[in-house]
Amino acid sequence: MGARLFGTDGVRGLANKDLTADLALSLSVAAARALGDRGAFGGHRAVAVVGRDTRASGEFLGAAVCAGFASAGVDVLDAGVLPTPAIAYLTARMKAEMGAVLSASHNAMPDNGIKFLGKGGHKLSDATEDQISAHMDEPWIDRPQGAAVGRIRPFPQGREFYLEHLRDSVPTRLDGLHVVVDAAHGAASEVGPAAFERAGATVDVIGGSPDGLNINDGYGSTHLDKLQEAVVARGADLGFAWDGDADRCLAVDAEGTIVDGDQIMGILALAMRDNGELHDDTLVVTVMSNLGLLQAMEREGVATTQTGVGDRYVLEEMRAKGFNLGGEQSGHVIMLDHATTGDGVLTALKVAARVVETGRSLADLARVMTRLPQVLVNVKGIDKDRVESDEALQSAVREAQEELDGVGRVLLRKSGTEPLVRVMVEADTADRAQGVADRLAAVVHERLAL
Repeated sequence: MGARLFGTDGVRGLANKDLTADLALSLSVAAARALGDRGAFGGHRAVAVVGRDTRASGEFLGAAVCAGFASAGVDVLDAGVLPTPAIAYLTARMKAEMGAVLSASHNAMPDNGIKFLGKGGHKLSDATEDQISAHMDEPWIDRPQGAAVGRIRPFPQGREFYLEHLRDSVPTRLDGLHVVVDAAHGAASEVGPAAFERAGATVDVIGGSPDGLNINDGYGSTHLDKLQEAVVARGADLGFAWDGDADRCLAVDAEGTIVDGDQIMGILALAMRDNGELHDDTLVVTVMSNLGLLQAMEREGVATTQTGVGDRYVLEEMRAKGFNLGGEQSGHVIMLDHATTGDGVLTALKVAARVVETGRSLADLARVMTRLPQVLVNVKGIDKDRVESDEALQSAVREAQEELDGVGRVLLRKSGTEPLVRVMVEADTADRAQGVADRLAAVVHERLAL
C-alpha cells in the first residue's frame, strides 16, 4: 500500500490482495480507537454510518468494517449501496460520530477503498489518519465486552433521507425536461434516476444495472461516448454521467457535446451569483482548471482562487476562507451550503435547474467560457525534485510564459508517486500549445534526466 497507508482519498488497493478483509477490520477498529482518543465520542456510545458502492468486494469489505466498528463498541447503521456524498450527509444528519465508505470511485472493479469520515461528514485530517495508522500496530487488551459491544442494524431509511435532502437542496421542478443519466453501474444507479424523476423530469437511464462486476466498465464519467450517443439518439435535452461512487458529474448537451467540470462550475458560479448565494463572489478551482474558465469569471466579475490538484485541497481552501463553491475539471464540484464533499447527483440537479430557470439550453449556458486548447505531456525517468531549482529549466518556463502572455499559460507539475513531471500548456491554438509543450518537455528531459 506504500509508505503511508492513507492516500489522498483514503486507503485503496486491489481488493483481497492489497485491501483485505483483515485490513478492513483492523482499520475500522483503529479508526474507532483514534477518534475516541481525540475526544470525538464525548464519553458516550458512538454511532457510525457505513455505505458502499456496487463492487462485489464491497460486500465482504463492508461486513469487515461493520464488524470492526462493532467490536470497538460503536453502533453501526449499515446504509448499503449509496453514493459517497449520501454517506457524508447521513453521518451529519444522524449526528453520528463516524462514517465509512467502501469505494474506489472511478477505478476499475477489482480495486476498492475505505474512506473514513468524522463528525458532520467531513474527511479526516492527515493527523487523524496517521493516528489511525499508529493504532494498527498496537495491541488492544481492554476491548469492549458484554453489553458494551456495538450493534449492527440495517439503515434502509438512509436512501429516503438522502432523496429528501436532494429535493430540499434543489426545489426547482424539472417538468418537461428530458434527461439521460449514466450511473456507471455504480452507487447512484437507483437514487440518481429517482431524484430526477421526483423532480418531474423524464429520465432515461444507461449504466444503471449493477451486477457487482460491471462498475465503471465502459460507462460513467470516464467513458462518455455512450452517454453522448444516447442523448442524441433519444432526442434528450441533456445528459449527466457519474462515476462509481457518484461524487463526480460531467454533462452532455443536446448535440452530444461534452460539458466538463470547468464549464459546470462556470454555470453554477453565475447561477449562485445571480441569486446572491455565491460567498464573496468567489469560485475555488485547482491549477489544472482551464484558463478559459478564469478569463470568463474575470469578465463576469467573479473572483477565482486556485489550489493544488485534488478536491481535498479545494475543500480546505473553501472551509478556511468561507467560500461555498469550488471543484475540479474532472467533475468534482463542492457546494458547501448543501454538502461536505463533491456530490454528482446534486451537481446534475443544480445544472438542470439552471436550464429550467433560465429557459436556455445547456449548450448556450456552457458558452459562458471558451475552453483554450490544453496539451499535457508526461516526461518520465527524470529527477522531479530538481524542477524548481534548475535555473535553465525555469528560464525556459519563463520564456514560454512570456510568449503566451495573454493567450495561454504554462504549468509544470511533479507526480506524487512516480519519477515524472507533467508539462501542461494552454494556448489560443492547439498547434501552438503542442509546440510549446513539446519544446518544454525536451528541456525537462535534458535538464532533469536521471
